Amino acid sequence: MPEIDVGGCVIHVKIDGPEHAPVLMLSNSLGSDLTMWDRQVAPFTRHFRLIRYDHRGHGESDVAKGPYSMERLGRDVLAILDRLSIDRINWCGLSMGGMIGQWLGAYAPDRIDRLILSNTACYYADKRIWLDRVEFVRKHGIPALVSPTMERWFSDEFREREPETVADMTRMLLKTDVEGYSACCDAIREMDHRALLAKIVAPTLVIAGRLDSATPIAMSEAIQDQVPRAELAALRASHLSNVEQPRAYTDVVLRFLLNSS
Repeated sequence: MPEIDVGGCVIHVKIDGPEHAPVLMLSNSLGSDLTMWDRQVAPFTRHFRLIRYDHRGHGESDVAKGPYSMERLGRDVLAILDRLSIDRINWCGLSMGGMIGQWLGAYAPDRIDRLILSNTACYYADKRIWLDRVEFVRKHGIPALVSPTMERWFSDEFREREPETVADMTRMLLKTDVEGYSACCDAIREMDHRALLAKIVAPTLVIAGRLDSATPIAMSEAIQDQVPRAELAALRASHLSNVEQPRAYTDVVLRFLLNSS
């Protein structure tokens, strides 16, 4: 389980699966860590060498001074790959992980075989929501984010049906550092990938949640429209669709990645 120093910021990385299999790298949402993918580890490692990591400011990675940018977060990924001597990967990023994936697809096309952009956006016209989020979390702390975050991450039905899972996700969120969370909010606020999408050449799958209020399906459709030959899959899930619908999510990802056409 390597700890990779990226310009003085140590990034926590976890590697699973067969050593010589093709590589699939997973990237988390804002406020989460690499354990959000635990339900996918077993099925994904039947086919892939799996790399998960904690964003700077999240999980067990260092909290470097902010603000961050999507370029900074994308270059963290390239530094990890260089340190591990990995030339090319498949990428699956959810929410903020999907935003980083868009940057990689446009600026590091030689490193990406297939690209999955899940429950994500390319641009937020309303910057106020992110300024307000930063102000709120700095004033009240991460615990005050629990209720609104769980409502964004999961549907009402799921929260009622799976209280233990929601409790696990709550504990994950509570481990997030205020400064790291705020610095990533800054990166999302300033992101504008609209002009980048047409530059993505990797085969791309966009995954949307039909119940997702954080990144509504229209945001996924906007990405699909601009990425050449991108496919769209919609699941009956809210924002963390890989947790709410783990089997359906895993199946759609593997179908896309294992299709050699």
